Amino acid sequence: MQKDLLGQDVFLIGPPGPLRRSIAMQYLELTKREVEYIALSRDTTETDLKQRREIRAGTAFYIDQCAVRAATEGRILILEGLEKAERNVLPVLNNLLENREMQLEDGRFLMSAEHYDKLLQDHTKAELDAWKIVRVSENFRVIALGLPVPRYSGNPLDPPLRSRFQARDIYFLPFKDQLNVLYSVGANVSAEKVSQLLSFATTVCSQESFALGLPDFPLDSLPAAVQILDSFPMMSIKHAIQWLYPYTILLGHEGKMAVEGVLKRFELQDSGSSLLPKEIVKVERMTENHVSHACVTIQIAGQEVTIKVPAGTRPFGQSCASDQFIRTLSHKQLLAEMMQSHMVKDICLIGGKGCGKTVIAKNFADTLGYNIEPIMLYQDITARDLLQQRYTLPNGDTAWRSSPLVTAALEGKLVLLDGIHRVNAGTLAVLHRLIHDRELSLYDGSRLMRKDRYMRLKQELQMSDEQLQKRSIFPIHPSFRIIALAEPPVIGSTTQQWLGPEFLTMFFFHYMKPLVKSEEIQVIKEMVPNIPQEALNKLLSFTHKLRETRDPTAQSLAASLSTRQLLRISRRLSQYPNENLHNAITKACLSRFLPSLARSALEKNLADAAIEITTNDNLEPDLEDYKCEVVSGSLRIGTISAPIYNTHEKMKVPDVLFYDNIQ
Repeated sequence: MQKDLLGQDVFLIGPPGPLRRSIAMQYLELTKREVEYIALSRDTTETDLKQRREIRAGTAFYIDQCAVRAATEGRILILEGLEKAERNVLPVLNNLLENREMQLEDGRFLMSAEHYDKLLQDHTKAELDAWKIVRVSENFRVIALGLPVPRYSGNPLDPPLRSRFQARDIYFLPFKDQLNVLYSVGANVSAEKVSQLLSFATTVCSQESFALGLPDFPLDSLPAAVQILDSFPMMSIKHAIQWLYPYTILLGHEGKMAVEGVLKRFELQDSGSSLLPKEIVKVERMTENHVSHACVTIQIAGQEVTIKVPAGTRPFGQSCASDQFIRTLSHKQLLAEMMQSHMVKDICLIGGKGCGKTVIAKNFADTLGYNIEPIMLYQDITARDLLQQRYTLPNGDTAWRSSPLVTAALEGKLVLLDGIHRVNAGTLAVLHRLIHDRELSLYDGSRLMRKDRYMRLKQELQMSDEQLQKRSIFPIHPSFRIIALAEPPVIGSTTQQWLGPEFLTMFFFHYMKPLVKSEEIQVIKEMVPNIPQEALNKLLSFTHKLRETRDPTAQSLAASLSTRQLLRISRRLSQYPNENLHNAITKACLSRFLPSLARSALEKNLADAAIEITTNDNLEPDLEDYKCEVVSGSLRIGTISAPIYNTHEKMKVPDVLFYDNIQ
């Protein structure tokens, strides 16, 4: 408030989490100030801040963006994530911050209120308008939010830009205030346990822990964890901590020992199998005030506890896609734990390649009646791919198309962010506000708001849904949830250690362990009943021996034999019982392309497991075995046949010059 009265711009700097943003928003709510918000990412460009060119009826127009709108209308501009923006982007605001002046692409010039008023004494407003001079409101302020770099990853601040702000360090709330918040949330949890939990979290966030290389504990997620413990007071607190701070997969041996030592000091080493949820007993879906809920009964420590969680929008009784799902003991427990997290927060499911993360997520969605919106993520995905993409209408006009993520938020679907470990942290920054606050500002000027805030706004303004939608304000469906799927971080790697302090604040994390041998046999036998028993036993003994070894070469081979690959091999063996198991495994491991060391290790392990190459496989098959012929509407090559399609679009069928030869 002092800085605001002095006319100074503010930079709130502090650890990751929604605290800095919520402080800024609360201040603006108290003072009833209008706000323009932009989440900066590595894809933010000058046009996102100043002016964007749009085409309407064959004519180019410049549309003012957040910085220009805030300056001319006298609003507060919130820039979140200064450290995410590329170095050449933010300097375009230097003059606006320093002198309240800026040259715009459409020829206009923003001028500070003081200079404009001086000119107005000698010239008329019409003259200034003709000169395209626009007055910057004296109420215009900038609040920047950022992380301290180099403690956290990001681009260091440009010194001239840094000098334009009055900075303040916003650290976590004081211990006593945090404790009062947690007490109010967890009335059923003993005060001693809450105090121990908070003491552990603040210790992990201390300077000494940072010196040991421990990432910050996500203190902002503690109320959500205490809310779960409030419904399940008998549950292991250590287990709940692992959902917030998955140190077993995040840290190396020394880091794990340090965290275990802190847990022991605060007497949180109470983990036992009896204190973990066992399975989901029943799910009853219901609709209240057009909002879907589910009453889920979970078995834990010999008791049955019923909780209320958001449910999907799919009609009751609609057939499930996951009837083929085989429930093993570990899967039942994982689904029960995910249901607990679903009560309070979005989920991130971490597990190795091909271990069944997507299958679990789909079964979870079917249990609650959710429609799924799968989104495949990749390394170079941009913020625009995640939120809104620019496209051109048939008449040449430019428009914005909402991404599947935005439509899922409006329709109340369950979004599967598949491969979130591949995405650059600077791009994911645009999702922080959606995940933390259920709010989103889009490129076309639309705003998505949490349903309860939308209803309050509607009531205050006495407006209908149509009127609010004309102003581009839309409610996020209360059923909307996100499940992120990721592979475990590589400990010690600089490029693949994606699970950092900022990411920890976004989700509750559940680790999907590889199936034990008995469970894997159960899954394969139920999915592929016709597989020869001897081949299955040999295949699984070989795979689990590779997984349990400490040899890094053998472990890299084991990654090629995931549960998904084992099912594929099993289906092939059941279809073609004469197929050689040795051949199937070497194909799955791509042995022909392996380095000589890895190939010899594979051959040695195959020989140890008595999986031998048969002599017949070395012989070149006779040419007559591979006759290619078309008989009664099906194509047959050798012993394999497939139907020939009667297509409508004949011109789309390729016509290739083909020479039949031995290969």
